[in-house]
Amino acid sequence: MLARRHWVFDLDGTLTRPVHDFALIRASLEVPDGADILAHLASLSAEEARPFNDRLDGIERELITRTDAAPGAHDLVEYLAGRGCSLGILTRNSREIALLTLEHIGLAPYFPAEGVLGRDEALPKPDPDGIRRLARFWGVAAGALVMVGDYLYDLQAGQAAGAATIHIHGPLVRRWPEWTDLCLVSLEELAGRVRAFYRPTP
Repeated sequence: MLARRHWVFDLDGTLTRPVHDFALIRASLEVPDGADILAHLASLSAEEARPFNDRLDGIERELITRTDAAPGAHDLVEYLAGRGCSLGILTRNSREIALLTLEHIGLAPYFPAEGVLGRDEALPKPDPDGIRRLARFWGVAAGALVMVGDYLYDLQAGQAAGAATIHIHGPLVRRWPEWTDLCLVSLEELAGRVRAFYRPTP
């Protein structure tokens, strides 16, 4: 799995430190407790949804200013890019927000805009649509990809598409082993695993 050359990353809570308070966001958008935010907004008419989508965009823009790169993100992304790997983003944010976030955390040079898919470019995770679109963009089978994320939806999207899945669980230790090929604490640990994999044997 670590030898694969096509890597897809979730953004919030994976490449960035987690800053989202989803209970507060649901309350602001009048989404029922525990409901999927994007699914709820999609269930509304276009007229009903417009002010809530605008409010969500404003919330996401404000959160950019409060986030930074997750520990190990720069090391891992720079190392993979240096080995010639293709790097993509699959997020439930908008592409614009994702690109602004990547710029803010200093990772924009490693992710071409066409390899960044948001909620308007692909069906939101856990649907595997985004994984399949990136595979087609890179001209490979979805099984050649690795999906790295911190939440169940990332893992479900990856596995449904046939990609390998890596769960970065962080301090919360939420685990979904049935959807996960490799479970690690942090991107720092993943960067160490990748470097060790490619390190020449003495």
